[in-house]
Amino acid sequence: MAAHTHRPKADRKVPVSTYRLQVRATQGFDAVAEQIGYLASLGVSHLYLSPILAATQGSAHGYDVLDHSRLSSDAGGREAFDRLVARAHEAGLGIVVDVVPNHMTVPTPVRLNQPLWSVLKEGPLSPFADWFDVSWPEVNSGGKFEPGGARALLMPVLGDRIGTVLAKDELQLDIGGDEPVLRYYDHEFPVREGTESLPMAELVDRQWYRLAHWKVGDQELNYRRFFDVGTLVAVRVEDPAVFDATHALLLELFEAGQVDGFRIDHPDGLADPRGYLRRLAAATGDAWVVAEKILEGDETLPGDWPCAGTTGYDALMRVGGLFVHPGGAAPLLSTWTRFAGREGEAVSPDMASVVEVSKREVVNGSLFTEVARLVELLVRICETDVRLRDHTRRAFERVITALLVSFHRYRAYVVPGEPAPHDQVEVMDHAVSLARASLAEDLHDTLDLVRDLLLGREAGSAGRIDEKTRGELMVRFQQTCGPVMAKGIEDTAFYRWFRLAALNEVGGDPDVVGVPPEEFHAFSSRLLAAWPVTMTTLSTHDTKRAEDARARLSVISELPHAWDSCVTALSDAVAGQRSSLVDGATEYLLWQTLLATRTTTGALISAERLEQYLLKAMREAKLRTFWTAVDAEYEAAVLDLARTALASSEVAYLLGVFARQGSASIRANVLGQKLVQLTMPGVPDVYQGAELLDSSLVDPDNRRPVDFSARAALLDRLDGGARPQTLEEEKLLVTSRTLRVRRDHPEWFVGERATYGPLPTTTGYLVAFGRGDDSGVAAVTLATRLATSVSELGGWGSNTVALPEGSWVDAFTARQVAGGSPTPVADVLSDYPVALLVRQ
Repeated sequence: MAAHTHRPKADRKVPVSTYRLQVRATQGFDAVAEQIGYLASLGVSHLYLSPILAATQGSAHGYDVLDHSRLSSDAGGREAFDRLVARAHEAGLGIVVDVVPNHMTVPTPVRLNQPLWSVLKEGPLSPFADWFDVSWPEVNSGGKFEPGGARALLMPVLGDRIGTVLAKDELQLDIGGDEPVLRYYDHEFPVREGTESLPMAELVDRQWYRLAHWKVGDQELNYRRFFDVGTLVAVRVEDPAVFDATHALLLELFEAGQVDGFRIDHPDGLADPRGYLRRLAAATGDAWVVAEKILEGDETLPGDWPCAGTTGYDALMRVGGLFVHPGGAAPLLSTWTRFAGREGEAVSPDMASVVEVSKREVVNGSLFTEVARLVELLVRICETDVRLRDHTRRAFERVITALLVSFHRYRAYVVPGEPAPHDQVEVMDHAVSLARASLAEDLHDTLDLVRDLLLGREAGSAGRIDEKTRGELMVRFQQTCGPVMAKGIEDTAFYRWFRLAALNEVGGDPDVVGVPPEEFHAFSSRLLAAWPVTMTTLSTHDTKRAEDARARLSVISELPHAWDSCVTALSDAVAGQRSSLVDGATEYLLWQTLLATRTTTGALISAERLEQYLLKAMREAKLRTFWTAVDAEYEAAVLDLARTALASSEVAYLLGVFARQGSASIRANVLGQKLVQLTMPGVPDVYQGAELLDSSLVDPDNRRPVDFSARAALLDRLDGGARPQTLEEEKLLVTSRTLRVRRDHPEWFVGERATYGPLPTTTGYLVAFGRGDDSGVAAVTLATRLATSVSELGGWGSNTVALPEGSWVDAFTARQVAGGSPTPVADVLSDYPVALLVRQ
């Protein structure tokens, strides 16, 4: 793969566009195959399937992989998959699949995961012992591993402390099957050979695993997991044998031509992301591979990663930002502060301090075991080097905590045994400088030591660099940064501070209000130069809100004063029925959520969906109620307010008034961001169902079934010449016509000579760029941004756009447009706020 362009080899297929489909029992391979005709007509080139390997029975997502050697039986197994592939190929469509290299599930019962069952039974002597990242007991003086005790593999599944469970006889030995097992309600565990005749307490103590109260997990877990999810055990794919075993079936499908490319889930969790991608590239001959990587600020994907790019969160932030008015930042902060500070609480003026507090809580709470492991490695390093022994365990705890809180990216990329890249040193130094300011002066020497160790530099005695423990420390720290970022920001801070909830998105920055066209063009030009076939997206299974929910919310930035009046009136409308337990911040989230999910016909979200979302939002905020410690009275008060709001005709009226006031911008945002995403550099993905309006909220709401038959019927009607009557139909028109232009002319968008360039305009309210190849611009994207502002100016007036020479036709209206001279914007955008002009 060419490093400067990150383009697969010429003989490897590159998708022109993808359509994400959630594979599960209710939408198996045969059900997906039934939609092939519609998806081909829509214009996509590839189906993009969620994980297809065997997962926990009934899994709604597939990321809880159970068996790498089988395809999902819930989805129909290998035979159904073969039928899907055959039907897709007949229609000219390819397939890319989601890969989960980082973890497997810890199922109930555990025997369903045979490699893990073997490890529980035989410990470090199991043939699968190298699969999982476990801190095993030390070898005893006789050179043997000793099972049992506190260092055994922790299984935190008990509903009470082990002593209480034993006293209640809740553990039962079952010797009636193929092998003796230890049962605890629905759980069962293997019994180490030779221990089945021991008294129960002694039997439990002599296993390779340690049964423990579930609350022990966050403090003493001794296997690496996915974030803070103890039921997802990390897999060591850095071991070539483990990589081969866990990827054999996927590579078989690739070699057979049934799969054309891969989306890699959470590569930042791996010991060596670059090494993994290199191994995958070698195994596939440089297939099209994109990595789920969240880039912070001006961060770019490491240039030495042999992949096509990211899964598109970087594009999502820039595209969405085009339709947010920066002038709304200050007044919206005032409105947010007024609501959030209603109980007299101090409200942060920006997200930064909220993030710091949230990350510190996560580090000291649910991720404590990961911190403890890092501290243990530091202590071990210093105990073996006389020059380092005066750095204490307590000092290491404080320094590691400060560094993790201060680290502003999902990880650094420093490989043990290699010099740290200059840009990664800068990342580390930035975190160190922030941590230094928060630490007492007597800890600064310890901070400097930790910095040097994390960068692989010599520290302590001469020549002490490339040792196993030091290398493990470097890797483990990098693997811990991502969970701290994700749990501290995405799953905590984003639910605490929401001046404009549309900005609280994966890969986004709520402090960045608006992206000017110049910045977007610069970003797109960089993509074309370095990552021309990266993925772009607007909605995924992980987004906090679907694209059209964000499009509606972005209108608030253009009408901040009208919004302030609206939410004040909304709050007054329910004041008589609002419990004093309901805090202002959560109430403000309710009003934004109702606007985000309001349909074009004025219907509000269902009570079931709203309540499900609010429960998740309150518990993720972790301020008044928690997943592990529910405040039922508080939650009931908030849900009562939500039901009151849904039943109120006054609430519906007020939201309707505001929506009508911002209707031009809602329409322009919905259509504009879709067109821009589908025509900018990269391979665009359409999330299932999002070719129509999608106002889904965070999972599991965004995994609801999609009515494909209704979409197919509507597309047939549009193809028959019917004019769109609703915004939903307009979005389908824009999506289908744009995808078809891409399909018919892939050379303009993903070809080796594809070009991109902004077009001159006389207004900042128009996004205009051209796509084509070295023969010239062949397609022109025009999208209205901040349409309310355009209306306030009386329309486009005399504003123009400079179209290249030639004759053009609008893919949405079939209108002929002449180029070569300044063209009035009002003439081109008389029907829709967007246009896709194709050279005749």
